[in-house]
Amino acid sequence: MSGTLPFAVVPDPRAIDPCLVDDLERAGAQVSEAVPLAGLTTLRVGGPARVLAECPTTASLIEVVRLLDTAAIPVLLLAGGSNVLISDDGFDGVVVHIGSNTIRIDDSIVTADAGAEWDTVVAQSIDAGLGGLECLSGIPGSAGATPVQNVGAYGVEIASLLRSVELLDRATGEVRHTEPAELGLAYRTSVLKHSDRAVVLSAEFELQRGGSSAPLRYGELARVLGASDGESRPAAQVREAVLGLRRGKGMVLDRADNDTWSAGSFFTNPVVSGEQLPAVLAKIVARVGDVTIPQFPAPDGTKLSAGWLIERAGFEKGFPGIDAPARLSTKHTLALTNRGSARASDIVALARSVRDGVATAFGVLLEPEPVPVGLAL
Repeated sequence: MSGTLPFAVVPDPRAIDPCLVDDLERAGAQVSEAVPLAGLTTLRVGGPARVLAECPTTASLIEVVRLLDTAAIPVLLLAGGSNVLISDDGFDGVVVHIGSNTIRIDDSIVTADAGAEWDTVVAQSIDAGLGGLECLSGIPGSAGATPVQNVGAYGVEIASLLRSVELLDRATGEVRHTEPAELGLAYRTSVLKHSDRAVVLSAEFELQRGGSSAPLRYGELARVLGASDGESRPAAQVREAVLGLRRGKGMVLDRADNDTWSAGSFFTNPVVSGEQLPAVLAKIVARVGDVTIPQFPAPDGTKLSAGWLIERAGFEKGFPGIDAPARLSTKHTLALTNRGSARASDIVALARSVRDGVATAFGVLLEPEPVPVGLAL
C-alpha cells in the first residue's frame, strides 16, 4: 500500500439526508425514496420522485410544507394527478402527496379537504339532498385543484359555487381563509395556477337545498334530459346524465380503457379577440367551407371549440394511428391519451403536433390545460 493515495468516497449529491427523512416523518408524513410518479397521475407518465412524502392529514401537510420551505428544498405538490404532465426525468426534490380527504356537510355548505376525490365530493353532496355540483360529476382529480383551475363542465364553473378557500401562505407560513374575489377566477385559471405562493388546504362550497340541479345551460345535457334552457332537474338525474355523456367521450377514469388514460381536455377552448375573429373565421371557411362554427360569448372575446378546431385541422380521433404510444382519444379529439407504453416525451410530441397544426390551419394558438413539470410544451 506504500505510495498509494487514500481512496476518497464522493457523496452522492442526490442522496437523502437521513435527518430530513426523520423530520418529515415527525411532521406526520410517510416517506419513500425513488418513487415512480407515473402511477400517481392519470396520464400515467413521469419519472421518479427523489423523495415522496405522503401527507394523510391537513396538519401533516402544513407542517411538511413549512419544513421543506424553511430548508429551501424544491417541492412538487401532487394530489389526484389529473391535471399535470411530469417529465420522464421525474422531480429532483420532494413530492408532497396530499392525502387529506375529509368531507364535511353542514346544512347547505360542503367543505372538502384538498385531497378529497372530487367525484366523491359531488356524490356525497347529492346524497345529502344538495344541488349545484351535479354538472361537475365524473371529473377526475381532487377537491383542492378545483379552485386552482376554476374547474368547469356542462355550463357550470367552480367560481359560481365557491364560498371560500383555506390556504397555507408559503411566504409567511400562515393559514388563512380566502374569499373567491381574491382568487382571480377566470376561464380555467386563477391566481393560484402556475404559482407556488400558496397551498390549498380545503375548499368550501355553498349549494342549494331541495335536491334540484343548477339551471341547465348546456344544450347537449339539456337535450339528453328533455329540458329547456334554464330549467332544473333532480340533481341525481343530472349526475347520471353527465356521467353517461362523459363516459361516451372517454372522460371517466377506467383502468381498462386507454381512452381514459389522459389529463381530460388537454387544451382549453381558445378565446379570440374581436379584432382577430374575422380573420380566424375566414381561415376556417377557406379550409372547411361555409359551415356552422361553434362560437360562444366570452368576457374577452369569442370562445371557440378546441376539439372542433382540432378535427377540422385534420387531426381525427385516434391520431396518429394504432401503433402510436400516445394518441388522440378514439372517442374525443380534445384528449391526449397514453395507450399503455407512452412516455412524457410522447405526449409532448403529440401535443406540439396538434397545437402547431391548428395554428397553421386557423391562426389560433391552443393553450395546454395540464401543468407541465420539468418540461416545456
